[in-house]
Amino acid sequence: MDIENLEVESKIQQLEKSVRILQKKLERSEADRINLEKASELKELLLKSVIREFEESQVVLEKRTVELETALKNLKSLQVKLIESEKMSALGVLVAGVAHEINNPVNFIYGNLDHVSNYFQELLNLLTLYRHYYPTPVIAIQKQIKKIELDYIIKDWQNIFDSMNMGVERIQQIVKSLRTFSRLDEAKFKVVDIHPGIDSTLLILNNRIKPSARFHQGIQVIRNYGDLPKLECYPGQLNQVFMNILVNSIDALEDAGHVLIPTIRISTEVLNTNWAVIRIADNGVGISETVQSQLFNPFFTTKDVGKGTGLGLSISYQIITELHKGKLECYSTPGNGAEFVITIPVKQDVK
Repeated sequence: MDIENLEVESKIQQLEKSVRILQKKLERSEADRINLEKASELKELLLKSVIREFEESQVVLEKRTVELETALKNLKSLQVKLIESEKMSALGVLVAGVAHEINNPVNFIYGNLDHVSNYFQELLNLLTLYRHYYPTPVIAIQKQIKKIELDYIIKDWQNIFDSMNMGVERIQQIVKSLRTFSRLDEAKFKVVDIHPGIDSTLLILNNRIKPSARFHQGIQVIRNYGDLPKLECYPGQLNQVFMNILVNSIDALEDAGHVLIPTIRISTEVLNTNWAVIRIADNGVGISETVQSQLFNPFFTTKDVGKGTGLGLSISYQIITELHKGKLECYSTPGNGAEFVITIPVKQDVK
């Protein structure tokens, strides 16, 4: 019995020892589990922090991207304005210089025409007296009178001087129109009649409107001006808009080939007493819907390389919508020409 008891006691002790070992392993395992959970929670917190920082960085990056895109767009817009402004300003300076150089000699001629006419009239009076008192001059004088057709000269001289006066007055009108157009370099807000601005622009473009090899009778320009009051506007910039639209119309007529009667129609009217409407229409090739949707975008052009920059209509749109708080619209269907409609307030809210 003693031996059996000893064996049982020994087994009990081994079992107790095994239990203690298992308990310690269990405690270590529990501690490892707790540590692992803590580590997992820490990793999860770190991961969430990284994700949050990444999301914040992404938001900042997207915001920065939008800012850069806006800055680039503004830079391009400014570049467009500078290019077109410099170009039109240079044209204005050139036109003003030409007008000045023409004006001086024309004024000299015009100022002396009356004197020349009076001198010629006095010579004719003297000749009349001479023929009265010496009705039969010598043969040599008679031959010279016949050679120069003196009677025809006496009859026609007034017509000649009238034609010269009309020619000089026409040149003076041209010079005046050139000076009106040279307002391109003005940036001042003024109250003006816009019709002379349209007329002066047509004069500048006369070389493309008059009869040519392509259009034997030229381009017909029909003006239908309404009773517009003087508008509060920036006349130089408006002239620039007229120039850009009219150039487009002429290009469209040339692209159309041999139109029966190439025509540009310009009309003006007052709408609801507060708005001035200017319509410029042509019977050219027309504009597709796809092109119309991009017509006022910077650098968009359907013209050949070197012929168009895609700046004209974009600048015109900015001048009308931003500077004058108006609207610039295009109505067209392919084959039926195009009409540009400018609508601006009669009075601007300028503070």
